[in-house]
Amino acid sequence: MHETVSPAIAVDNLVKVYKASTAVDGISFRLAPGTITGLLGGNGAGKTTTIATIMGLVTPTAGTVTVLGANMPRERYRVLHRMNFESPYVDMPMRLTVRQNLSVFGQLYAVPDLKGRIAGLAADLELTEFLDRPAGKLSSGQKTRVSLAKALLNRPDVLLLDEPTASLDPDTADWVRGHLERYRHDNNATILLASHNMNEVERLCDRVIIMKKGRIEGDDTPERLLAHYGRATLEEVFLDVARGTSAEAAS
Repeated sequence: MHETVSPAIAVDNLVKVYKASTAVDGISFRLAPGTITGLLGGNGAGKTTTIATIMGLVTPTAGTVTVLGANMPRERYRVLHRMNFESPYVDMPMRLTVRQNLSVFGQLYAVPDLKGRIAGLAADLELTEFLDRPAGKLSSGQKTRVSLAKALLNRPDVLLLDEPTASLDPDTADWVRGHLERYRHDNNATILLASHNMNEVERLCDRVIIMKKGRIEGDDTPERLLAHYGRATLEEVFLDVARGTSAEAAS
């Protein structure tokens, strides 16, 4: 008998209704430990609500979400210290220095040897030279690296990313992607990546879930999605789904 590995994230028949609007409409998926999954969809597809529910910030209208075996949000206290979130659209307090910001977040996560952890991340992510600079004085690329350092402070087993390389130049974006690949490999971390950068998704992701109007329209490896839609790039697949082109018509 083969040993069954429990999923890091399990979403089962998830529904979320806001008044008369259904943001998520009965979706299900399971993410294995140590994988990177892309979550794609246009504006209003339900990606943000799905991620917020996984984080335990939103209570489902129906269905269940479990993370590392804990029901979200009811049991989120059991696993929040093993999770983290990164988005370049979420600013840190601008008047605090980078070191002060990381110290505050590290204390919230009860990170052991916090000074050493900050120093290690600063070296890994090339932050050392501006650790004592106010966050509001950083460039967009520097802010992204600081945000990534914040997300990795507690060595999370589950990392949720929202457009992690938005507004970055190609060199910095490539550097960030490489660091995420190494972190996943070295820590067997599970990463859920919401991105509109199809090249980024093709490079990083083992699996791609495409949402539209709160439902899952595609869920497979990038290679199989390309073959299914008869397309050369994920951007073309994304456009087919967004515009309602059927797989048969695209073939």
